[in-house]
Amino acid sequence: MCTSSIPVQYRPVEIGEEDSPTSRSRAPEAGGRSRKLDYPPAPEPLPFPVMDNHTHLDFRDGQVAVSATDAMDAAEAVGVGFAVQVGTDVESSRFTVDAVDRDSRLLGAVAIHPNEAPVLAQAGTLEAALAEIENLAQHPRIRAIGETGLDYFRTGEDGRERQEYSFRRHLDIARRLDLALQIHDRDAHDDVVKVLRSEEPPARIVFHCFSGDADLARICNENGWFMSFSGTVTFKNARDLREALAVADPSLILTETDAPFLTPHPFRGQPNASYAVPYTVRFMAEHLGTDLEELCRRINANTRRAYGEWD
Repeated sequence: MCTSSIPVQYRPVEIGEEDSPTSRSRAPEAGGRSRKLDYPPAPEPLPFPVMDNHTHLDFRDGQVAVSATDAMDAAEAVGVGFAVQVGTDVESSRFTVDAVDRDSRLLGAVAIHPNEAPVLAQAGTLEAALAEIENLAQHPRIRAIGETGLDYFRTGEDGRERQEYSFRRHLDIARRLDLALQIHDRDAHDDVVKVLRSEEPPARIVFHCFSGDADLARICNENGWFMSFSGTVTFKNARDLREALAVADPSLILTETDAPFLTPHPFRGQPNASYAVPYTVRFMAEHLGTDLEELCRRINANTRRAYGEWD
């Protein structure tokens, strides 16, 4: 990959070609594998602005640290004009409040991640953390409680009761404050739906990084729950996701990066950023057989219905 095609905000240094280091930096992954730590090239700009409705600007990946403003400058240049910065614990939720104050292209979501909840509960600090999340959520540019939900991949059965308790508490906060609820659902589709059906849910629910199949998409259609598709829909082994996208109500489709994770094909494994959204959106348009600008306009309108206006 040609480094010159990476947005300048994500280039580690400006150097001559003869001095260029190898594009593959060694960093351990599961099983001791290495991964490329340079960012993907900038895609062709979209014909109409869309929103990255789930990103983590406080997470560092790759070879450089990029400010929230620089990240949004790179995204805006390719038609990703706005984003939702998402907290996963008290510290990142505080970062989120600061970020939305600094950059009008950002809205925010705050929460305790499902995998953090059992750890905090065991330490006796979950209630204090939830109280601070509710306090931070009073900020007018915080428009969602999330990411919250259930994760049966990283949390074992011994932590699931506390995880569900935290999920229900977040759901209650979102309902009382009239905020959207961003759901993290990993290997827990049935129980997530069960919790949502057992409570009075908030008016707007978003399945962040939608990971279900066509059956879950139909359940979302029936309930008016938004489905946010990330770079995972482009992965070669994501047949179920593509079937879900095909049956999803177009008025409920959103898109996201979950940056710096889940970089779309063919850059899977490299660092992700909001400017990479066009790779996913173009894939979605091609898979759906729809006009790209029409899909962009639909995603823009859907995202504003979920979170409100940015300005």
